[in-house]
Amino acid sequence: MAVISVRLNGEEEKMVEYLSSYYDEEKSTLIKHSLKEMFEDLVDNEVIKNFEESEMKKKPVFIDSKDALSFATE
Repeated sequence: MAVISVRLNGEEEKMVEYLSSYYDEEKSTLIKHSLKEMFEDLVDNEVIKNFEESEMKKKPVFIDSKDALSFATE
């Protein structure tokens, strides 16, 4: 297991203290949670980017107005 030392300025220390108190969690747990959330956001964004790129390669499908209206009444 790795040990990492992090230097915080006064404002950052106040934020960590506040969050630690608010969530009733250790400071290290808060930092681990934040790291996990950031990683999940990164993975989610990559999945979205890949999906959008694959969708852009597909030929668009058009429907006429009658078909569009039939979806609205269902």
